Amino acid sequence: MQKKKSTRALLGALALLASTAAWAGAEVRFDKPEQFTDVPLDQRQREDVLKDLKAHFEKLGQSLKPGQTLKIDITDVDLAGREEPRMRGMNDLRVLNGRADWPRISLHYVLEQDGKVLSQGDAQLSDMSYMSRINRYPSDARLRYEKQMIDDWFSSTFGT
Repeated sequence: MQKKKSTRALLGALALLASTAAWAGAEVRFDKPEQFTDVPLDQRQREDVLKDLKAHFEKLGQSLKPGQTLKIDITDVDLAGREEPRMRGMNDLRVLNGRADWPRISLHYVLEQDGKVLSQGDAQLSDMSYMSRINRYPSDARLRYEKQMIDDWFSSTFGT
């Protein structure tokens, strides 16, 4: 009976080890978000935007090769459009004009494979033509322009 329990425990531990070695993903951190160029003024909305950006990077990180981890430090965010303070009500209103209000994100990344650095660098994501190109996200999707920009960067940088 004792041998059977030990065997089960060993198999369980091996399965757990195998699943963690095969895991791929992204870890996202925001560096001084209170100093970001353009995020909503309302604290709850600001937290929601940062949470959505983090979730999007993490989702993309799942497409990395098994054993790879992408560590991202976001150092600045400038959302598409501009906040219109005169039209503020319950929610902040963003006005998009397609001119000098394109989305931008500054970040530093490190891609690791089983703890060894494969690549790293600083990236300045921006999409000056954000309103004139095809966007796969629905028109009512939150952060649709930022997500498209992030997708493009992720694909060109990591080939996924």
